[in-house]
Amino acid sequence: MEAEAAMAPAAAAAATGAVRVEKVRGRSAVTRCFAKYPLKLIAPSKAGRASSGAAWLYAITYGGGIVSVSRRIASSSSPGLQSTNQPTGDIISCTVAVGDGCAAAMTTQASTKVYKAVDSKCSEQVLEARVGEDALFALIPDPVTCFSMARYHQKQVFHVFPNSNLVVVDWFTSGRYESGEKWNFSFYKSINHILLEDQPLFIDSVLLEQSSNFSIADRMQEYNVVAMVILLGPKLKHIQDQMQDEVKKMMSVQLRPPTSAGGRYSTRSQPLHPQRPPIIASCSPFGRMGTGMVARITAVSTESVYSFLRHHLAALEPFLGACPYPAS
Repeated sequence: MEAEAAMAPAAAAAATGAVRVEKVRGRSAVTRCFAKYPLKLIAPSKAGRASSGAAWLYAITYGGGIVSVSRRIASSSSPGLQSTNQPTGDIISCTVAVGDGCAAAMTTQASTKVYKAVDSKCSEQVLEARVGEDALFALIPDPVTCFSMARYHQKQVFHVFPNSNLVVVDWFTSGRYESGEKWNFSFYKSINHILLEDQPLFIDSVLLEQSSNFSIADRMQEYNVVAMVILLGPKLKHIQDQMQDEVKKMMSVQLRPPTSAGGRYSTRSQPLHPQRPPIIASCSPFGRMGTGMVARITAVSTESVYSFLRHHLAALEPFLGACPYPAS
């Protein structure tokens, strides 16, 4: 397959997982699925309506999380799968090739847990995906949850064509906040690159690190979840438009200044610190002619973000054969 062959040999050698999706008898099928510790990949034969013809993949880590161990990972020569040149914990690197005209979804069975770092080692996840012409790839995982003192770095690189279609959900929580553990991890960094025919189309980086002046908790206040949703491609234009319209309406209501019962000229004092909305979202187009859209969300609870994703990505069902993030 040309898309997979284009991946750097050094990257393929370093990968702990490799997936290829091709057309087989008119349906998208996983024709290669390789994984080694600490990654496990499951490709169920029935994960949605057969009429959709989409392939589904589940990424699982042994023990349900990522841990730090005593080893150093050298930087790969591949620009896409380049890891940090620092002492690391577990490193998971996976390549995905979605062939022309195929549809594939990659998800998880639960949140990815990142355990406490040992000796300042940083655990990593790296993904490089190539999405063929008129193909659809949906990366729709559960959130990353970093435990107290954890250090985590991830990088995701997507290679697309002008008519490729891409859905990326990248999100993380404050930790085990229901148990009182909020924003206690030491370091979190997430990088997302989208390359259109090897030219940068979308570059994004999120970094949270404890500071001697202000902790992460001080900066995040009562919010416990941060999420980003990327929608790109002609097949997803109607989903982009609907999400932008609904987010605009939602935020215009939630951020509307409170009005007093006394009318426009009332002298009744308003609270100096009005209650913040439980979820805040914004949408921005990117690319030529707004071919892509990025939505950014922050919320008090994980469930409110699940509800947001469930509602706004429900229109993917005809392409994937099932709704992302179904209610349990």
